[in-house]
Amino acid sequence: MKEKAFAILKMIRQFDTIIIHRHVRPDPDAYGSQGGLAEILKASFPEKKIYTVGKEEESLNFLRRLDQIDDAVYEQALVIVCDTANQERICDERYRLGKKLIKIDHHPNEDPYGDLLWVDTNASSTSEMIYEFYLTVKEEGLVMTKEAARLIYAGIVGDTGRFLFSRTSAKTFQYASELIQYGFSITELYDNLYRTPVNVAHLSGYVLQNFEFSASGVAFVKMPKALLAEYDVTPSEASQLVSLLGNIEGIRAWAFFIEEEKEIRVRLRSKGVIVNEVAKKYRGGGHPFAAGATIHSWEEAELVITDLEAACCVK
Repeated sequence: MKEKAFAILKMIRQFDTIIIHRHVRPDPDAYGSQGGLAEILKASFPEKKIYTVGKEEESLNFLRRLDQIDDAVYEQALVIVCDTANQERICDERYRLGKKLIKIDHHPNEDPYGDLLWVDTNASSTSEMIYEFYLTVKEEGLVMTKEAARLIYAGIVGDTGRFLFSRTSAKTFQYASELIQYGFSITELYDNLYRTPVNVAHLSGYVLQNFEFSASGVAFVKMPKALLAEYDVTPSEASQLVSLLGNIEGIRAWAFFIEEEKEIRVRLRSKGVIVNEVAKKYRGGGHPFAAGATIHSWEEAELVITDLEAACCVK
C-alpha cells in the first residue's frame, strides 16, 4: 500500500490540474472519497486547480456541490476516479479526456482501468482508503482539514452501515476516532445522512408489509414506476431502503427491483450468500454481499430471483 500511495502522490505532483470523478448514482462513500481527496489536495497544493465533477444527487447536496467545467480543462489534467469498479459506471464520460488516469477503489478489480491503480478489497470503503493515503504520505506535506475529515467520515459511515457491515475492522474504528477529532458536528452529519422524508417512510412501510419471502431465505420487493409515483419517491430514494430487510429473521439474500425510465435497477444484499456473481450475469457487479445489476423486463427479474435461490443453495 505504501508504494501505491507514494506513486499516486508522485503523479499528483506532476499535474497542475486534477479532476476527480466517481460512480453514477452516488452514495456517501462516492461523495466522501471524491470530496475528501479534493479537500486534502486543495489544502496541500493551493497552487493546483482541483475539481470534483459528475451529476449531483440532490439528497447528498449537504455533503458537497460539484463543479461544472469545460472539456478543455481536461487537456493536460490528471483524472482520478474514486469508488468505481468498472468504466461503465464512471459518472461523466469525459474522464477519458485527461492525460493520465488513476483508479482508487475497494470493489473487486474486474475492470483494471487506468494508468495507475490502487484497489483494496479489504477496505471498508474508498473513503477509508483516502484517509489511509493521507496517513501514509502526510510527512510529505499533505494537509488534513475539517471539511475533508467530515466527508471521509461520512463515506466510511455510509459504506459500513454505521459500522455494522462485515468489512468494518479495528482499523475502520481507529480511523473514525481520529477523524472526529477534527471537530465537525457528528450530530448534524448523522441528521442529514439519515433524515427520512414522510413519503419515504410510508414507502418503508409498504416494503415491510409486501416483501415476498421463500423457504430458501430469498426475499424480494418489486417497485414499478407506478408505485414510486404513488408514494412520490424517486428511484434513488427507494434504493436507500435496501437495508430494511437485513434484520429480518430467516432472510439470507434479498433483492430490490426498482423501475426507472428505461431500465430496472437491481439492488442485491445478503448475509453470507455470494450475490455479486449473480449481479455479473445481469450487467452488474459489486461486493460479495452487496451488489447491483441492471435488467430490462419484469420477466428478467424472475430469472434474478431464480439465480438468488440457487446461490442460497450453494454450500
